[in-house]
Amino acid sequence: MEHDRAIALGWVGTGTALCASAIAGLSEDEYAAASALPGWTRKHLVAHLAANAEAIGNLVHWARTGERTPMYADPRERAAGIERGAGRGADELTRWFTDSAVNLAAAMSALPEEAWRTPVVTAQGRTVPVSETPYLRAREVMVHAVDLATGVRFAGLPDGFLRALEEDIRAKRGGDAVPELRGPQAEVTAYLAGRSATGVTTADGGLPPTLPAWL
Repeated sequence: MEHDRAIALGWVGTGTALCASAIAGLSEDEYAAASALPGWTRKHLVAHLAANAEAIGNLVHWARTGERTPMYADPRERAAGIERGAGRGADELTRWFTDSAVNLAAAMSALPEEAWRTPVVTAQGRTVPVSETPYLRAREVMVHAVDLATGVRFAGLPDGFLRALEEDIRAKRGGDAVPELRGPQAEVTAYLAGRSATGVTTADGGLPPTLPAWL
């Protein structure tokens, strides 16, 4: 499914602002505390978000110049980079997140219209037009704003984004893995993403099976 680029760019801005607000003023200890993702502190999560902005920037560079620049050198370097980033101080991590987000926004804004059709390859090996990268970034900043565990909930995310994310996750998980569900849109989407959710039931009123974290 292709996503409307202008709408997705708006979601990027909203999610970036949510993340920035979530980490603003965190003490060193609060930054080093656990996120909602098992095994990751907030520092790991912010390092991942900053590195992801740079990685998507590589795809935008690819589209602008024709020079093949993959998101990451390889999966091991991607993981090692997050670990290194998690060792930075709070102020340095916040600057990295902010600068990488600003640079990505500028690169996307400067991309010529015809270049948005350029095919690029994601870290998962999918070939997509670079016009899909705003949605890919929106997923990261929106979902991980919740994972930072500072008070942002799926209910605080835009309705259109929640609907797009639900469709995206259902397609990737496969129909057999996801039962028919009942509940508020935000909670259903949170459940499908493998996050904490309340008020979600199967069609017969039972509790749905636990899903692994997605993204």
